[in-house]
Amino acid sequence: MATRSFTTIVEKEGAGYIALCSELDVASQGKTVESATANLKEAVEVFLERTDLAEVERRLHTQVSITRFEAAQG
Repeated sequence: MATRSFTTIVEKEGAGYIALCSELDVASQGKTVESATANLKEAVEVFLERTDLAEVERRLHTQVSITRFEAAQG
């Protein structure tokens, strides 16, 4: 079975966390960072297993960068 690496962005929301795989636009949630990440991994694996390869390739963003910047406020 082939494996592939994906990027996870985790954000606090309310009492839990939202995890996003930006390469595929798949998201999940959990009560902790670890559970949100594990749930996202499962969601991505189910997506890849059940989705036609052409659809996966259509949705796949291969050039993902995560950076930070400063912006003036006020």
